[in-house]
Amino acid sequence: MVDKMYSYRFELFFFSLTTILFGAVFFPNQWFEDILSPILFIINFLSGILMISKIKKLRRFFLFLLVVIMIVFYRSQVLNDKTDSNDFIRLAAYFVFYTMVTSELIKQVWKSKIITKNIIIGLMSGYICIGLLGFFMFLTIEISSPGSFNGVSLNMHQSTSQIDSFLYFSYITLLTIGYGEITPVTLIAQKATILTGLVGQFYMVILTAIIVGKYISQTVIKEK
Repeated sequence: MVDKMYSYRFELFFFSLTTILFGAVFFPNQWFEDILSPILFIINFLSGILMISKIKKLRRFFLFLLVVIMIVFYRSQVLNDKTDSNDFIRLAAYFVFYTMVTSELIKQVWKSKIITKNIIIGLMSGYICIGLLGFFMFLTIEISSPGSFNGVSLNMHQSTSQIDSFLYFSYITLLTIGYGEITPVTLIAQKATILTGLVGQFYMVILTAIIVGKYISQTVIKEK
């Protein structure tokens, strides 16, 4: 069963990830953020575990992270324990997870010899993951050094829209759009913003170019 699902690992991960990002467009925002979003994160976590299921040590570690996240979710949603410690633990678990899964995802896409639809979806998922890593990085900077960004005031217990502003800023930076309504003002925030933009450009220029090149080569071989 696991082996059969493994061939669809990139599709499952991509679907759950895009639903997390854009689900609020189609569902009531507060209900989505409080109920559906944490569930989708768990589904995305499971699809990430599937992606690294061939690596025994990583599989065990990911399962441990999943247990931690489920405990935090139970405490915050069922026991209504809205403390900073729960938020920090969940943030740290998500950051570690997406760092490791992005690394493994890029590695699998890089090493692929035959470019299929599944690999293309994996390539897209990797780019989206970079935006999420930027989001966690910006959020951590703001929590540790309040006021690092102009245009947004963070209060983790007051409004999810404030946290979403960092998600928005991360992808706007990654896509090199930069509308300017949120700006980094401290040195570490500015360097993190530059890093996010650079990684996004390296991803597009190097990895995407390699995958496109492999796809063109195999297409030419098939035509011959």
